[in-house]
Amino acid sequence: MRLSRYFLPVLKETPAEAQIVSHRLMLRAGMIRQASAGIYSWLPLGYRVLRNIERIVHEEQARAGHIPVLMPTLQSADLWRQSGRYDAYGPEMLRIRDRHDRDMLYGPTNEEMITEIVAAYVNSYRSLPLTLYHIQWKFRDEMRPRFGVMRGREFLMKDGYNFDLSKEAALHAYNRHLVSYLRTYERMGLQAIPMRADSGPIGGDYTHEFLVLAETGESEVFYDSEVTDLTFGDRDIDYDDWDQCQGVLEEFTSRYARTDETHDEAVFDKVPEARRRSARGIEVGQIFYFGTAYSESLGAFVQNEAGERVPLHMGSHGIGVSRLAGAIIEASHDDRGIIWPEAVTPFQVGLVNLRQGDSATDAACHGIELALEKRGLSVLYDDREERAGAKFATMDLIGLPWRITVGPRGLEKNVVELTSRRTGESEEMSAEAAIDRVAGIYGLAP
Repeated sequence: MRLSRYFLPVLKETPAEAQIVSHRLMLRAGMIRQASAGIYSWLPLGYRVLRNIERIVHEEQARAGHIPVLMPTLQSADLWRQSGRYDAYGPEMLRIRDRHDRDMLYGPTNEEMITEIVAAYVNSYRSLPLTLYHIQWKFRDEMRPRFGVMRGREFLMKDGYNFDLSKEAALHAYNRHLVSYLRTYERMGLQAIPMRADSGPIGGDYTHEFLVLAETGESEVFYDSEVTDLTFGDRDIDYDDWDQCQGVLEEFTSRYARTDETHDEAVFDKVPEARRRSARGIEVGQIFYFGTAYSESLGAFVQNEAGERVPLHMGSHGIGVSRLAGAIIEASHDDRGIIWPEAVTPFQVGLVNLRQGDSATDAACHGIELALEKRGLSVLYDDREERAGAKFATMDLIGLPWRITVGPRGLEKNVVELTSRRTGESEEMSAEAAIDRVAGIYGLAP
């Protein structure tokens, strides 16, 4: 993609309404534009990041054996009345009445709708276990939307729902989700700590939030510092194996880590003083087991092996897809701008022409652009007639992990400059070597 033909409305000044780093940088980098309080348009650069995050979530859900669906944003109020949540949910729910005077709502979550779907089609234990999920826009009418996409009213979320015959089987689904979420966040370059949390309006006794430590986090968290040493890595986990999933859950949850709602000072005091920590955290996901509450109220029953009619055991599992874009920036930036991890970057490499209009430099850049694309790499080529400093500032602001710079002096020596956004280190090499190096970093074959 050539920057001269791209829509990238970067800002030189920081908008006054932006209070935290991710909001400031997303506005300045031309990723989003506010439509109204807590509601944003995702501009081309931001949309590419959003889709990359969504792709990783889909891939890890598929790896865990979960099945995608797509449910509507608007739901019937009747379902929520059946579950008892229509009035209990409170003013965060946006209630709507259609032209036929039917009560509707813009879904903040989908427990009711997915349970009604399963109740209509699943009637035997032979269809279990079953986990369905979707990635869909949600709306919660926050009283004070702020911090950009970190606390908006409209947001993109992955919400999944497991249906099992017994509590034991449902808890295995809970463990499986915890494992899959750990892998998901690490692929995005994040360390998300599972913490004992409050279930809120979802309900249930089993729940963990996944929080990324950041000074701008809204939640106060308390934890044993040993949890920050844990990494999931590239483990080969059999998601159907109870012992493997339970082992990972124990490893990541046996040390103290809780949000302020569930913090227990007496238990925390048993952690060695040198390891006790308190900090701020950004919630990027949550998992729940809540038993049979929804299945009983919405008629999701099956026959078990003994021929008895029993309610399904359920859990739900959410990842804030749009919120993750902000969380990644909060965790990965510097004074010059964003530093994208390779897995979610909007373009894998930036290409800078230091002398636009010079025939030799233009030809070299065009050849490098084609060669990178042939290797399967996404390229943002800055072909604008701008000074070098402005081009470098734009590349630093939008945070592409790798930059190839081409100029007349380098071409005289048959070299280009390859720069890492994260470390700032640059190295001169041939164009072919730079292309090979970047392709290798992204795991692409020669």
